[in-house]
Amino acid sequence: MPTVRPVLRLGLVLACVAAKSFAAMPAHAQDAVADFFRGKQIALYVGSSAGGGYDTYARLISRYFGNHIPGNPTVVVENMPGAGSNKAAGYIYSVAPKDGTAIAAVFPGALLDPLIGDVNVQHDPNKLIYVGNANRDVYICFLRSDAPAKTFQDTLRHEVILGASNAGGTTRDLPAMMNNLLGTKFRIVTGYAGSKEITLAIERNEVNGACGIGWTGLPTMHPDWFAKKLMNVIVQADIKGHPELNTMGVPLATQFAKTDEDRQVMELIESQGVFGRPYVMPPGVPPERVATLRQAFVETLNDPALRAEGDKMQLDLDYMSGDDLQALVAKLYALPPNIVARAKAALIYTPPP
Repeated sequence: MPTVRPVLRLGLVLACVAAKSFAAMPAHAQDAVADFFRGKQIALYVGSSAGGGYDTYARLISRYFGNHIPGNPTVVVENMPGAGSNKAAGYIYSVAPKDGTAIAAVFPGALLDPLIGDVNVQHDPNKLIYVGNANRDVYICFLRSDAPAKTFQDTLRHEVILGASNAGGTTRDLPAMMNNLLGTKFRIVTGYAGSKEITLAIERNEVNGACGIGWTGLPTMHPDWFAKKLMNVIVQADIKGHPELNTMGVPLATQFAKTDEDRQVMELIESQGVFGRPYVMPPGVPPERVATLRQAFVETLNDPALRAEGDKMQLDLDYMSGDDLQALVAKLYALPPNIVARAKAALIYTPPP
């Protein structure tokens, strides 16, 4: 399932660019960065509970990240779930030290919430500093085989109950979008800390399924679900879809859009899958440390040992550099006002009658 080989070629290019950028730094600046990080501890805050996909990626990265940072600091993962990872984003933005020793792994919704969300947040994505993105995620909707709906078309006629985190998280926002733009009858139960808790609720039959959990790694964490057809993947909430799911004939949600403008709105909301696992720092981190950490992130994601471990865990490592992610966020925030307004409206959740 992993799709790391084509990405590796791109990653090597990015690594060379990052290395040249770091090498261009004066020697005294490089020494100062190494001196600063030597003996330090970097806190990597994960905006979800332990055991889920975001936590799995963060802990994999943490095992190698310090090896690629001058001074070889220790990287320690701390979970900070809450408010669709806006709690972690707000902490990084306002409270965490602005010296490069605090990084957060947040949901992509935390970057889009201030643009199209309906909740107040304590951070400005345009002022956050982006270290990089661990992978491109393909979000899916899946249901228990005994759910009232068997296909996506069935959800247009039959109500199904979905487990979700909170506003700002893909598990809440993507099904709300489909209710508003496509006419699905998803009843969303919020308040779960992360994907681990949602999947446990599905196993206990507290809810029928979920929409907005990434396909990456899900069959590994729950191998019996799909091998024994205990769960049905009914739709992909993604612009292009995952090659494996495309081969299986799982449709894209945008195929059911009623107008071109509806499709554009859906693509804006689904664009967060392009930066499925972003890593951010607070504004104010010294530029030379930003450059160093961005380079270290690229080198880490290209580390042969990390990639071998990722292969065994069946994790996609289709990452993005910090510079590219910074530019993408800025581009999203410059979209036409009418598309942004409609996207805002599409994320307002009203339970089915």
